[in-house]
Amino acid sequence: MPLRHPQLNERGELAHLLTIEGLPRTLIHHILDTAATFVGVSDREVKKLPLLRGKSVFNLFFENSTRTRTTFEIAAKRLSADVVNLNINTSSTSKGESLLDTIDNLVAMHADMFVVRHAQSGAPYMIAQHIDRTRRGEVHVINAGDGRHAHPTQGLLDMYTIRHFKGDFTGLTVAVVGDVLHSRVARSDIHALTTLGVPEVRVIGPHTLLPGGLEQMGVRVYTDMNEGLRGADVIIMLRLQNERMRGALLPSAQEYFKHYGLTPEKLALAAPDCIVMHPGPMNRGVEIDSAVADGPQAVILDQVTFGIAVRMAVMSILAQS
Repeated sequence: MPLRHPQLNERGELAHLLTIEGLPRTLIHHILDTAATFVGVSDREVKKLPLLRGKSVFNLFFENSTRTRTTFEIAAKRLSADVVNLNINTSSTSKGESLLDTIDNLVAMHADMFVVRHAQSGAPYMIAQHIDRTRRGEVHVINAGDGRHAHPTQGLLDMYTIRHFKGDFTGLTVAVVGDVLHSRVARSDIHALTTLGVPEVRVIGPHTLLPGGLEQMGVRVYTDMNEGLRGADVIIMLRLQNERMRGALLPSAQEYFKHYGLTPEKLALAAPDCIVMHPGPMNRGVEIDSAVADGPQAVILDQVTFGIAVRMAVMSILAQS
């Protein structure tokens, strides 16, 4: 199996979910189709499904993320898993124990699945490769966001949202707007969109927040937001990630909003039935106007709801591999 696709087993099935890059289109559609069967299962009156009964899911969040951790926890519990949320601030890693030693101890406690969020790009890969040396096929790793690299379940729930509202990917123009340089969501979305056959993926932002090599990923790059939004069917707004910025990349938040904030006037340049998405948390008045965030074209809360179903789908597929 190629080293760059360590998430697939010898049969081409999902063994870990580490990135969308390199996933076959058929596998992405399989995840989305499976998620469709779980939409509505998150309602309180619906009985839990037994697909992960007897399995232990450990949430290892080395970075804060209330929304992502909570939706993973809900998803696992809806599948009847036992969920352990490890408090990293008081865990053995804060006392000097290495990350992999911590993983070995948790595996010895009969962990079946790890959901990992880490500030360092590649941390979930390292954990998956370490586990595969001794427990290949028995313990699964899901990347819940690593550094600037990838956030595959966010990318998948974004694709589910687009498919839900647009039906198909092959005739769309999708604009990804904002801090692409620091965004793992942007990378996952771009890989997913291009794999699923979206004919035009646009990236919009100031030069200082656009990484090099975007054209090689199959996207068109714009620094003029009005030009980039014209005729778009889907707009994905990105959060300004101030915690990852080094140096003065922007003159001010107000100046950024003036040029790259999504207002009703800028939204009017897109297709009349354009949907507006945002991975959250939103900075109102910085990257998005409240009139847009709360408006009829915004599907931001739908993304959160669909995120539970998508994470249920990923966990159930991994458990069957």
